[in-house]
Amino acid sequence: MNTQPTTLFDKIWDAHVVKRADDHPDAVFIDRHFIHEVTSPQAFDGLRKRGLGVFNTNRTTATADHNVPTKNQHLPILEALSRHQVETLRKNCAEFGVELYDLGHPFQGIVHIIGPELGLTLPGMTIVCGDSHTSTHGALGNVAFGIGTSEVEQVLGTQCILQYKPKRMRISVNGQLAKGVTSKDIILYIISKISASGATGYFVEYAGDTIRSLSMEARMTICNMSIEMGARGGLIAPDDITFDYIKGRRFAPQGDDFDQAVLQWRELKTDDGAEFDIELTYNAEDIQPMITYGTNPGMGIGIGEHVPNLSEIPAHELASFTKSLAYMGLEPGMELRGKPVDYVFIGSCTNARIEDLRTVANFVKGKQKAEGVEVWIVPGSVQVSNQAKAEGLDKVFIEAGFELREPGCSACLGMNEDKIPAGKYCISTSNRNFEGRQGPGARTFLASPIMAAAAAVAGRVVDIREFV
Repeated sequence: MNTQPTTLFDKIWDAHVVKRADDHPDAVFIDRHFIHEVTSPQAFDGLRKRGLGVFNTNRTTATADHNVPTKNQHLPILEALSRHQVETLRKNCAEFGVELYDLGHPFQGIVHIIGPELGLTLPGMTIVCGDSHTSTHGALGNVAFGIGTSEVEQVLGTQCILQYKPKRMRISVNGQLAKGVTSKDIILYIISKISASGATGYFVEYAGDTIRSLSMEARMTICNMSIEMGARGGLIAPDDITFDYIKGRRFAPQGDDFDQAVLQWRELKTDDGAEFDIELTYNAEDIQPMITYGTNPGMGIGIGEHVPNLSEIPAHELASFTKSLAYMGLEPGMELRGKPVDYVFIGSCTNARIEDLRTVANFVKGKQKAEGVEVWIVPGSVQVSNQAKAEGLDKVFIEAGFELREPGCSACLGMNEDKIPAGKYCISTSNRNFEGRQGPGARTFLASPIMAAAAAVAGRVVDIREFV
């Protein structure tokens, strides 16, 4: 019996290994497999060629999210490729007996939002999806990570996956956050410190009293962007905040079964003295409201800081740095405060939950968007949309001149009808600011929902601390 102190990640991973051999990847059992329309078609084709069915349809959940329009979802999808991908998902799910939360279904939404809100995502699980931001689910204390199309086929056919075990990293944040500083700022700050590749090869556990103080939805934002620093995934040990969030959700254990589950979930924590390959610690007081200036999420600064000067950039990064600024139409050394914006996008699997919409509505109530700025509010799921309307948030948005759309990935990525025009600036609550990510030639600043809301009202990038 292993009596060595063990990390939470190791406890979950090792409990799911069905076969292990030296110099080979582990065969890992998967508790929940989420699929969507983009990375599943080839996987289903592979099953057909092998004469296989889906090994366990009860552990497989499908939804349409990436390609769906966020206006007039009751009508046929206009974009031919998007329409084809969604129709293909429908056909595949019907043929293989997989339940699909399609357009019009009360559970439809972004895959990483519907899992937690439905109680399909639970502590101690292994969870995969053909999408890098599967790391979101780790906020509930599980091992969740994105996989490729061939691996989607592997899991569909066997309910297992071959994976080399990642190394372990713990990132602790301690202290009191300043007003206007949110979980989005925490993770953008961390990524700016260690770079967009600083956690490559690691699975990250987030810890510290700042992390423990966060709501579940705020924790999801943190874990969502683990992949943006190269990590395989991120997780947070479950606690009473987690259990209160799960209780009563549709597919979560109910009654006595829930109470018994909580007793087991309380054991899901890193033992005192357990060793990590890397330990990093940050002070919450050092974190400002953050904004990105470049073309990867690691190119971020506090709103009170300036875009780095050339002298501050290592020689081997100068070429990519100058290329990035040229794409963004920015200059070294400049401040972003006061920079006019054309679009504001509040949505994505990072920040499209009900707490995000409440934060925005509370800020903009009684205010008007700036002239010339187009603002899209895109809820992450039908349930989020319905809740927002039940609370009257939709009326607040309409009165402010914001457009409340229907659920989907929307302008997080240029894979549907919601694209930012070339050369236009968008302050976005999504997770990536790559070249062309929001549409060919689009220029993206990543920020928190309240920073985005303030920019929508001001018509330019502002420091939220001046308003709260």
